[in-house]
Amino acid sequence: MNTGKSSFKINDLVNIAICAVLIAICSWISIPSVVPFTLQTFAVFFVLEMLGGKNGTFSILIYILMAAIGIPVLSGFAGGIGVLLGTTGGYVLGFIAIGLIYLLATKFINTKLITRIIAMMVGLLVCYVFGTAWFITVYSRASGPIGIMTALSWCVFPFIIPDIVKLALAITLASRIRKILIKSKS
Repeated sequence: MNTGKSSFKINDLVNIAICAVLIAICSWISIPSVVPFTLQTFAVFFVLEMLGGKNGTFSILIYILMAAIGIPVLSGFAGGIGVLLGTTGGYVLGFIAIGLIYLLATKFINTKLITRIIAMMVGLLVCYVFGTAWFITVYSRASGPIGIMTALSWCVFPFIIPDIVKLALAITLASRIRKILIKSKS
């Protein structure tokens, strides 16, 4: 019989699951532009702001696990280990870096807004680096060599400004929702 204290409360588990589904829903929402983009990174930032580093990172991991086992939670209603191992899978796996960097920064530095913003931006940069290295490797094996500037122009440069906007919106929305939730509890 386990008499140890659980590290997760039922409420935490429910919130982690709901936020994993939120990431999936946001990955299905495509904003048309010259290079279409999804709200997937918005959801990753929002989940971290709402749940904190530990639970937010677990939510990201559950989302990726759902994708790996074939649930169509990725952009374009895709799923499966093959998609995650495909050319853009490194960017999805890079979401883990965003969560871990956020978790470490808020645990070991502080939880001030500027720290959280910088942590998410550094995490996004690591996600870009990892995803681009992954893209170059997978693309080169399938289609021949590709230059780093070509890969960046396809996979990173068009997304920098939208990702910064998504980060700002996620922080703003999470802050407002937290205030509403606090008021509703009193």
